[in-house]
Amino acid sequence: MVSVKSLPRLVVSGLAVLGVLAYAAAALVTFVDVVGRNLGMPIEGVVDLVQLFVVAGAWLVIPFAFQSAAHVGVDFVLNMLPAALKLPLRVLAALVALAVIGLMLWYGFETFKMRTMFGDRSQQLGIPVAWYWYPLLVGLAASLIGILVHLAEAVRKDRKEARA
Repeated sequence: MVSVKSLPRLVVSGLAVLGVLAYAAAALVTFVDVVGRNLGMPIEGVVDLVQLFVVAGAWLVIPFAFQSAAHVGVDFVLNMLPAALKLPLRVLAALVALAVIGLMLWYGFETFKMRTMFGDRSQQLGIPVAWYWYPLLVGLAASLIGILVHLAEAVRKDRKEARA
């Protein structure tokens, strides 16, 4: 049974798996199209499909990078600081990240509403443009969760080190 405490981590990890599968789908569609072209049977709308899969992959994997602190960081500076400064700096960094990602989500949703209001579709297959926006919005929302999960773990770790 999944505990409430582990649910956010599970959601972010599950989205990352979906993101990797989307990358794999983009690669597979591209491969099949290349082979198909040589046999005179190309995939119709390959550009639309690959764009959708790559966009989905990117935005669904980003929350995992926040959760696992796999993004670019300057850990060597943080490690040189006294333990008393580490926690406040981690909290400040998390608050800045939450603010930036929160603004991106807000403005992304506003843009999503405008872009989808007219019922725009992709050029080749007519895929609704909203489908390209759903992974972006879900990924940004899940990034907020990933940041909070990482912050909670970092606070726990810093407190444990401070007691030791």
